[in-house]
Amino acid sequence: MAKAFMAYPELRSPFEAKEIHPQGSATILYQGKTITLSETGGGSELLINPKDLQQVNGFVIKPEGACLDDLCIPLNEQLLLEQDGRQWFNLTGFADLLEQTYVADQEAGVWSFAEIPVKRDNMMLNAMAPDIEVTDRQGNVVRMADLKGKKALIVTWSSW
Repeated sequence: MAKAFMAYPELRSPFEAKEIHPQGSATILYQGKTITLSETGGGSELLINPKDLQQVNGFVIKPEGACLDDLCIPLNEQLLLEQDGRQWFNLTGFADLLEQTYVADQEAGVWSFAEIPVKRDNMMLNAMAPDIEVTDRQGNVVRMADLKGKKALIVTWSSW
């Protein structure tokens, strides 16, 4: 009989707490990406370096605010703040402002963010499907852009 084993058993022990991230770092899960930031601030809020914002969710800080394409959100002192002589961006405050759902395991330093509703609403208004690509059963890559101007029925299935 084969012997069962666990990957990283030292991280899964129910008897002894092990630190997953060094203090002041965090892992952010968003749109299928895993972003690990080596420096964060704050306690119950996730404060990140403003330069990391684009890597996290695509927004860029400009003089008019945090911008994604033609959408710009004005920033105030609660979102772009200074703490201990450093400038921070309040990512959870920004998510709250955009009504973006998130969950956090603050002890483990892991934050998971849902889709930003404003981005989703924009797709629904113009009735355009996002540009996706999938592999069919023959191994060919099919892109949504290849179907432009054609009617398409997309059926998905999962064993979940």
